[in-house]
Amino acid sequence: MKAEKIDIYSYFEKVKKQKPVVHHLTNWVTIYDCANITKVLGASPVMAHAPEEVAEMTGIASSLVLNIGTLTVDFIEAMKIAAKKANEKNIPIILDVCGAGATKLRDQKCFELLEAAKITIIKGNASEIARIGGLSVKTKGVDSGNINENLIDLAKKVSQKWNCTTVITGETDFVADQKRCYIIKNGHPIMAHVVGTGCMAASVIGTFAAVDSDYVHTSVAGLVCYEIAAELAAKNSQGPGTFKEQLFDSLFHLDKTTIENMQKVQS
Repeated sequence: MKAEKIDIYSYFEKVKKQKPVVHHLTNWVTIYDCANITKVLGASPVMAHAPEEVAEMTGIASSLVLNIGTLTVDFIEAMKIAAKKANEKNIPIILDVCGAGATKLRDQKCFELLEAAKITIIKGNASEIARIGGLSVKTKGVDSGNINENLIDLAKKVSQKWNCTTVITGETDFVADQKRCYIIKNGHPIMAHVVGTGCMAASVIGTFAAVDSDYVHTSVAGLVCYEIAAELAAKNSQGPGTFKEQLFDSLFHLDKTTIENMQKVQS
């Protein structure tokens, strides 16, 4: 049975109207871009990492984005504090399992986070998600390694295992829970040449998750808007440097007609 069609623009409009606070404990390499992409959407990014204040800051947020890209043991402990508060407040937690499958420490800390709190959305590339699903795979740093799994089945398996929404990003994106799966074919190859596009995707997903509790729908809507903006930016850029500037502008100026005409979503 096909999943229902998603009104992508309605979620985009909700973000603009509600202007949610999105608390990040995120990758130091890409933190500036994550804040910017959240702000471009009309939301309010907060990047409070100190364990002494993460719970208090989570208390005023509408969603929590965790990204283990620049992993330290102390940082994970701060994430656990924030995640506990998010669970108490019943707001969504997005976990970007950046680099899962690359080192034993990353694997260990991902599983610690998943066991310490109820994670709402797990996001990663194919090999990262495969590792979180319990498969023995290797990730090339933070780039996806080769896997032979059916990605729809993998996404649903991870959703079943961790009772969450699963987002697999790549040339084609997959968004699933235990029953539904959407396939997104928006985006542009130049995104693979810019550091931070994956981290920004997690921030976009976290921003959309802050305004509605159907986390499959909000994840799809966020990725579609973000990746349509990337397609538009690629047309107007000279290369990776100007692409990122154009990405922010294209997302800022995105409208209903453009979203409806350019979205590429299958279910």
